[in-house]
Amino acid sequence: MPKLLIIDGSSMLSTSYYGNLPKSILFAKTEEEKEKYYEQILHTSDGKYTNAMFTMLRTLLGIYKKVKPEYVAFVFDKTRDTFRRTELGADFYKANRKETAKPLKEQFIQMEEFLQEIGCAVFMSDDYEADDYAASLVEKFEGPDLQTYVLTKDHDYFQVVSEYTRMWRVVNKDKLEQLKKDYGFFGSDVYESLPANVFEYTPEIVYAEEGVYPQQIPVLLAITGDPGDGIPGCKGVSSAAAPLVDEYKSLDEIYAAIDDCEGVAKKEKELNGFWKEYLGIGRSPLKALKTNREMVYLSEKLATMKRDIEISCGIEDLKLRVDIEKLKEELGRYEMFSLIKEVENL
Repeated sequence: MPKLLIIDGSSMLSTSYYGNLPKSILFAKTEEEKEKYYEQILHTSDGKYTNAMFTMLRTLLGIYKKVKPEYVAFVFDKTRDTFRRTELGADFYKANRKETAKPLKEQFIQMEEFLQEIGCAVFMSDDYEADDYAASLVEKFEGPDLQTYVLTKDHDYFQVVSEYTRMWRVVNKDKLEQLKKDYGFFGSDVYESLPANVFEYTPEIVYAEEGVYPQQIPVLLAITGDPGDGIPGCKGVSSAAAPLVDEYKSLDEIYAAIDDCEGVAKKEKELNGFWKEYLGIGRSPLKALKTNREMVYLSEKLATMKRDIEISCGIEDLKLRVDIEKLKEELGRYEMFSLIKEVENL
């Protein structure tokens, strides 16, 4: 069966950047101190930074050798001022993140142009994030005649996992070994066929790890929040979130149960009793959920990937048709001569 591989380019490039930095920068305490050592970052003779690009391209070559997907799409973030800020009014969304370092910012532009130059499909815009494009691509193309995989390290992608779509999550060695131990029923041959440091998530494994199925992940994040993205959620309710979402499936149903109490103390006590006895919730989340209702609903909107971005291309437009000569030319332009040898040996 043909394979569609959707790659979170922003996640991969960022990971590649921080995984291939000089120790002088990694251990520097201030941004000013880090900037003093930028010249130590891998770069071309004319000063173009390449440490993240080199690592990502080497990773991609390894993935190609092992997986050989028929169709490939790259998704990138372009700005933090997407519809989540402009339309939903969530100015705080991702506001906790530091400004992207200059060497990485330049390599985002270089990498996106590099992929387009060699004939790869790249999706990004000012309005949507990489994960929105990934979800919309899944929505359009997944099905029984296509194996769809999404490669990323970000946990919010759990929501796209389905019968036809698997998440290939990049994890560290210890986490990978633990996951293999916990869910080793696939057999070692399956793990050996995956890219390095990647674990394949099915809907059942998402449920085992998160306590809810993929389609309820945005509801879960609406309550737990997501500190990495600055999604507030409902403070003090994180431990009760999974059993609540697993039981009620949606925020509307959770709040319907709360509203049925009509603010009557006796009814609320009965509801708390049900949650404690049947859902195993010790500390009642009732007051927090009532207080933070508006923010919880906004958090759900922030956590939900858009699945309806117009994707004008067809599946054949995602066919992996890399121009090898152009690839070698671009690698030479960035002075990645060792990778040219790898390409010649494919």
